[in-house]
Amino acid sequence: MLRGVLVIRVLPVVLAMAAVVAVLSAVDWSDASAAGPGSLPDLDQEIPSGLTITRTASVYVLGFDSAVRNVGEGPLVIDAQRPAPGASTMTADQLIDRDGAPHVVVEGVGQLRYVVSPDHRHWHLLGFDRYQLRRPGARNAAVRDRKSGFCLGDRYRVTDRALRAAPAEPRYTSRCGLAAPGLLGIQEGISVGYGDDYRANLEGQYLLLSGLPTGRYVLVHRVNGARRLRELDYRNNAASLLLQLRWQRGAPIVRILRRCPDSGRCDRLTGGTD
Repeated sequence: MLRGVLVIRVLPVVLAMAAVVAVLSAVDWSDASAAGPGSLPDLDQEIPSGLTITRTASVYVLGFDSAVRNVGEGPLVIDAQRPAPGASTMTADQLIDRDGAPHVVVEGVGQLRYVVSPDHRHWHLLGFDRYQLRRPGARNAAVRDRKSGFCLGDRYRVTDRALRAAPAEPRYTSRCGLAAPGLLGIQEGISVGYGDDYRANLEGQYLLLSGLPTGRYVLVHRVNGARRLRELDYRNNAASLLLQLRWQRGAPIVRILRRCPDSGRCDRLTGGTD
């Protein structure tokens, strides 16, 4: 009889837990309105800038500055772990702030790898921001970047708008495990009201021009392209330039025809800035 009573009491709890699991699994995280409680970041891709043409060996490359800022309600926080030093990558989770409650943990949003290059040696979040050149109207890229990843941090302050959740001082200022390949865990991020920027021709901050014919191209910078990171708004994740490329005595000349914030389709827009 006692066993029957226990079953009757436990069954509603089990059913309630199953209902909670069903609701959580049904959440569409690509829709910010369905994200539930928590202060989400909003990654805003800034327009490519600082264009420069460099000849390396026998090829020409187009270098550029790139920057992503957080204009949301909460920080972008990446918490990464690996099981042992022999694992080549760390698995990255996203931590979402909630007032007076534990973080929401979004598991498996990306990977980190320890990158060794001439100008830096630290842990990079792979695929955070991507660059490409494509022909107007084309779906496929003519040239894609070879960027190895990003060390996220509060590198500059957002000054053109007031953001309620912005801390007075930068919080993510680490160097992402500089010269520490043996780390088993690391945390990186971008606070509200701050951005992460990279200068032209820093490792991966360029695209190959050699071999491209004369004509118009769209330079597109896009953050969080796969939407694995949870955000308030994905509509500002890309920015682009419409360019005119021509060759003179074997050397490339690039002219900016249009600048398009919040759009990767500068070839289709009639707006933008000249």
